[in-house]
Amino acid sequence: MELLTPEEIGRLTPPERLALIAQLWDSLENEQLPLTESQKAELDRRLASLDDDRRGGVTWPALKAELQERCP
Repeated sequence: MELLTPEEIGRLTPPERLALIAQLWDSLENEQLPLTESQKAELDRRLASLDDDRRGGVTWPALKAELQERCP
């Protein structure tokens, strides 16, 4: 495998470097991403609360109408 040298990386623009980071991250499988037990617990907590959070949300049309009413 041929890696980029520090000089080659330095010639990339910041958006190109970010795109490279995203490609590398996306290439990993879930099983390859080590999580601590506390991270796993936090992810489980967030997933469990997702449906509740959606029910309490406001749709864009409703929010837009409310804002137009308050700030004509």
